[in-house]
Amino acid sequence: MYRDDLVEKTQVSLERLLPRLQPILAASDDRELFFQRLNQYFPTVFRHLYNLYGTHYDFFYHLEQILLETARLFVARPADLKALDIQREAEPLWFHHERMMGGVCYVDLFADNLRGIRERIPYFRELGLTYLHLMPLFKAPDGNSDGGYAVSSYRDVNPALGTMSELAELARAFRAEGISLVVDFVFNHTSDEHDWALKALAGDLSHQQFYYMYDNRDLPDQYERNLREIFPEQAPGSFSFRPEINKWVWTTFNTFQWDLNYSNPAVFNAMLGEMLSLANNGVEILRLDAVAFIWKQMGTSCENLPQVHWIIQCYNALTRIAAPAMLFKSEAIVHPADVVSYVSWGEAPISYNPTLMALGWEALATREVRLLRHSMERRFAIQPDCAWVNYVRSHDDIGWTFADEDALEIGINGYDHRQFLNRFYSGRFAGSFAKGLPFNYNPVNQDMRISGTTAALAGLEAALQSGDSDQIEYGIRRILMLYSIALSAGGIPLLYLGDEIATTNDYDYGRDPAKAEDSRWAHRPRFDWARAEQRKSPTSLEGRVFQPLVKLIQTRKQTPALAGGQAVFFDSGNKHILTYVRGNVLVLVNFSDFAQTAPANRLRSHWQASQARDLVSGKTVDVTDGVTLAPFTFLWLQSS
Repeated sequence: MYRDDLVEKTQVSLERLLPRLQPILAASDDRELFFQRLNQYFPTVFRHLYNLYGTHYDFFYHLEQILLETARLFVARPADLKALDIQREAEPLWFHHERMMGGVCYVDLFADNLRGIRERIPYFRELGLTYLHLMPLFKAPDGNSDGGYAVSSYRDVNPALGTMSELAELARAFRAEGISLVVDFVFNHTSDEHDWALKALAGDLSHQQFYYMYDNRDLPDQYERNLREIFPEQAPGSFSFRPEINKWVWTTFNTFQWDLNYSNPAVFNAMLGEMLSLANNGVEILRLDAVAFIWKQMGTSCENLPQVHWIIQCYNALTRIAAPAMLFKSEAIVHPADVVSYVSWGEAPISYNPTLMALGWEALATREVRLLRHSMERRFAIQPDCAWVNYVRSHDDIGWTFADEDALEIGINGYDHRQFLNRFYSGRFAGSFAKGLPFNYNPVNQDMRISGTTAALAGLEAALQSGDSDQIEYGIRRILMLYSIALSAGGIPLLYLGDEIATTNDYDYGRDPAKAEDSRWAHRPRFDWARAEQRKSPTSLEGRVFQPLVKLIQTRKQTPALAGGQAVFFDSGNKHILTYVRGNVLVLVNFSDFAQTAPANRLRSHWQASQARDLVSGKTVDVTDGVTLAPFTFLWLQSS
């Protein structure tokens, strides 16, 4: 379509639609605000919807339904959230502030239920959290539900955890404390117990079109020639047979997780309603789960297709109309170049940084920062109005998602290096300190990922078992060192709750049939509140991790130079020391078992000060002759 033709179609369509929206908005005192936002974002909405669905005979009907749903949910939005919308529109980069600090936990494993989460607000305040991600908490099948990522209802909280009204009340309580509520939006698939799936199983043709269903294996076999297996051990293949309807259903992840068919505009509209309903219950950041997979096209890998971006950008624009206080956070564990493609103000302003996470562990295993530094020089920069979410570990496994081409440029074979890392972190490499577990080994390509808590992977668990005091100290240092990067590199730092008290692996997961085949449950233990009580003792294990970590968080909050998302990585002149600059702050991190020195001439190439203050210790450091760091330590040096 020529641009002028598209502009004309956009204008004509909006003129036709405005009268149809008027009845819904007639009684709304802020209807003019809605129309202002609609005028601003409708061109984006129309362009993407036309590209996605313009060939449908009933395109205009679906366009109308999508805007009507947006208007209805705008009208239904509570007044306090509309006030937050206006506030966030006036300060759109609020998430860039140095005070930002994220946390993540499972509701039941951390505090039993939503009421328990609310009672733990003082603990969140003690940690300095301004962002709390509650892992999947919506209704899901009993037993194995992929950790809640098989959603049976987006409008109902898991009854064991609470109710939707309790979630909305919790969001209000969080806002009063300056904490933004973050939840998952699982929009690639539903569970096979979702009402849409149940109707499809009952033979309802309109709801069978909500999913990808095939009468035989012909098309699934053609698709699978180009698809990768996500869970080759527990759920091989990408399609599952349902005898109730004698059809094959697309199931990228597990047999009970049915992929939604976004080529059907009714699915787009239905999921828009679910999304904006969550916004109206106080969700401020929506984690878009498995974004790469939501569009299917024969002859491709069905990952990272252009239509994926159009869908997210369209949802973003509609959210800017109805609930602009809510931001999108993308979760794309794919090639680093593809990860960056999802990060933009018009798509997902914030995103996990899986490359930094994975390569932090890579550097810890090799004691060298060459690949980490080289990759960050190439991959860290994003648009200035966006931000990474920097984390040490998550609820998920660790996959070695560095770019093979980056590795090859410095003489590293990507395949061989991943095999080494898997051996190291699963304890099958001589001299390894790690107590990780393999996850989803693929015998065809020998791919594998790693499970384990931060304390287990960083060597603290093994040191505690041996009673070696020196190795215990090194394990603690490794934990703090990795978090020092998450806290000082540009973006939002994220703490997996439990790391602050050095939680080790829980091997009892194997006793639960619903969890036994998924080693990730080893690093999802129940939070030990008895151990947490020891955090105030500086000599306890818990205190030796908790207190320095909280000090780091407080230091970050007091350092405006650490705001925003920009960082300049450079070669320190020492392969063991990672260096980067944040404004007038120079960060140095020693990944070695031995003391290491960063030569002065390399530091002066990006940082001119001869003396600086270490923000963490408060000590003055002379950098005239370079900077020496003890094993597994770091410095945040600020010039005057």
